[in-house]
Amino acid sequence: MSKKLPIGIQTFREIREDDCYYVDKTAFALKLAVEGKYYFLSRPRRFGKSLFLDTLAELFAGNEALFQGLYCHDKWDWTKSYPVIRISFGGGLLKSETALEDKLEEIFRMNAERLGVSSEYAFSDRRFFAQLIQRASEKYDQRVVILIDEYDKPILDNITNPDIARQMRDGLRNLYSVIKDSDAFIRFAFLTGVSKFSKVSLFSGLNNLEDITVNASYSALCGYSETDVDTVFAPELEGLDRGKIKDWYNGYNWMGEPVYNPFDLLLLFRERQFKPFWFETGTPTFLVDLLMQRGFFTPDFEKLTATETLLSTFDVDHIASEALLFQTGYLTIVSTRNLPGMTQVTLGYPNLEVKASLNGVLLQALTNDPARYGRQAGQLYDLLLVNDFEGLQNLFTAFYAGIPHDWYRNNPIAQYEGYYASVFYSYFAALGLTVTLEDATNHGRIDMTVHFNGKIYLFEFKVVELVPEGKALKQLKDKNYAEKYKAEGVPIHLIGIEFSKESRSVVGFDIETLGGSA
Repeated sequence: MSKKLPIGIQTFREIREDDCYYVDKTAFALKLAVEGKYYFLSRPRRFGKSLFLDTLAELFAGNEALFQGLYCHDKWDWTKSYPVIRISFGGGLLKSETALEDKLEEIFRMNAERLGVSSEYAFSDRRFFAQLIQRASEKYDQRVVILIDEYDKPILDNITNPDIARQMRDGLRNLYSVIKDSDAFIRFAFLTGVSKFSKVSLFSGLNNLEDITVNASYSALCGYSETDVDTVFAPELEGLDRGKIKDWYNGYNWMGEPVYNPFDLLLLFRERQFKPFWFETGTPTFLVDLLMQRGFFTPDFEKLTATETLLSTFDVDHIASEALLFQTGYLTIVSTRNLPGMTQVTLGYPNLEVKASLNGVLLQALTNDPARYGRQAGQLYDLLLVNDFEGLQNLFTAFYAGIPHDWYRNNPIAQYEGYYASVFYSYFAALGLTVTLEDATNHGRIDMTVHFNGKIYLFEFKVVELVPEGKALKQLKDKNYAEKYKAEGVPIHLIGIEFSKESRSVVGFDIETLGGSA
């Protein structure tokens, strides 16, 4: 039977009382509450972190009626209730140290009034927080539960202004140190955010904070699994292509079960059409600027290798590109490999939504013209549809020809070896086509396969100085990439492209078709 879609609802009570769809996460809540004390979880924005915190708050407050019929109901001691202190930096932007102090004053005043606790210290004084914890524990004769949502937002809101970001970090470190000092009065603490700042920079002393971000047992703590979609949301699936739902929105993985972003699915079920709902809620301007500044080779996003520890390395003065892409949800864990002294992680796009949308945004930055990318991506699709190879040759030149010469000369990204191949790859990726990189180790050349419309296209795109060498097609044939695709029984088009960096145009374009009907 169809129920209300909980779009934008982060309150557990409202979801339960208004008969909304609810994916039961109480097994995770119970496991956390029973097995440990201090936890940290990083997940991308709009992934259900706030709702899970609210679920924990209601559980520890002993509001049994809300949990009727859920996993934890007959496994939790409802005779006990705990005082809950809630801290959230989710609302509004904090752009100064004073703004942070005002926010803390507002947060602690609300908690003190709700718990009926007073203190002789000012609300913004860290000693107020310490006394709030102690006095709440004494008043209710139970240790306190502390839930902190978007713990890192004051820092991230100022990440392009390092001086302010450092002030925010230092102010928050001062706040979070109270948790360590109040251990005797704390039953449970849970912190969530988008990024994972190092313990040294933000949680100094809180050494027993357990990071469950990439713990296989908690991979599906936030988000919807395939089973959730097929059971909880079964009434919403009629008329929607189930395979397409998976391709578009599933694939986020934290070393365990892959999940969907809840925001995407709820919007899909309401709108009944496939759109980049999650991506469009926040333009990753800072991320794109950073990648452009560092000359990132966009084909690498298909398969990016990092150590597991690097994914947790994030600070105001040191932001690893891999960690930023992973923590913000634009790349996810595809596979892991255990080496003698480390765990190696391979990152890739979680799904079609992110792959197409991110490459679209990157193309706008790479070509300095948002409108051109939209036009030319559509032309690329149409030309592939009818196998217009002469049109493709002209379009590949047009990818670069319309970019002003001054922009090339003055923009550092255009000087990087991988710039031209990045633009070439990202046009195909932005269309959401099935792209397989055969070889992208040399940034001046890219070999890739595109499956489209019952045909296979094998491209070698090679940057030359000025004059065509005439070797692109031969090299493509010598590598024999086509062999593994012959069994599919469809036409295979080998296309060798040589691109002159000097003239910024295609100077060599050779085609050979194998098998099937072209």
